[in-house]
Formats: sequence, C-alpha cells, structure tokens
Amino acid sequence: MEEKRKWKVSDIWKLLKNGIAAIVTGNLLLRLNAGKYFVHIAYTFLLFWILIFESLVADNVLSKVENNNGKIKEMEIIYADKTFEVASMSRRSAVQKRLEAMGSSVQEPTAQAIVIE
Repeated sequence: MEEKRKWKVSDIWKLLKNGIAAIVTGNLLLRLNAGKYFVHIAYTFLLFWILIFESLVADNVLSKVENNNGKIKEMEIIYADKTFEVASMSRRSAVQKRLEAMGSSVQEPTAQAIVIE
C-alpha cells in the first residue's frame, strides 16, 4: 500500500518559489492549466473594471450634487432676502417716505375715487 505524502510547512516555500518563477517567466496560467478558462477570467476582469468605473462616476455625480446643494441654499437665502426687501418697499408708509425723500408732490388720496357710470 502506498502512503500519501503529508503536507509540510516547508512546502509553502517551494510553492511560493515556483509561483514567483512562473510569474516571472510568464507560465503561471499554463501551470495552473487556466487556458480553457481564459474567457471567464477576462470576463471577470471586465466586470471588475466596469464596477470600479461605475463607482468613480457615481462618486463624481454625488460630489456635483453636494456642490449644487450648497449653491441652492445660498440662492434660497438671497431669494428670501430679496422677497423681504420687495415686501417692505411695497408698504404704503415706505412708499410715502420715499416719495417725500425724492421731493415728489404725489400723496395718498384724501377722498374716495369717483365711479363713472
């Protein structure tokens, strides 16, 4: 009866040495007999490349969204300020004061408007 050889820690060094030599000489895929799986390996690398590219694009889009949200908040503040200015300018007392400051003789009507029938 033939006895199976047991695995030893020293086999790791041999495995690493043979693996590095195969990589350097370009025979790694041949030693692993991966020629028939080359299409699958290439497809897997393509999928990983697409995944990385997609994450970069998503990160770019999210950074643009974040920048634009800041700009929108600034514009909302400016809009609220302008709305307040317009509302304060349209009050009767403010209009009267501005007209007096400009030296205008226009004033509020003292009598009701006449309706022509």
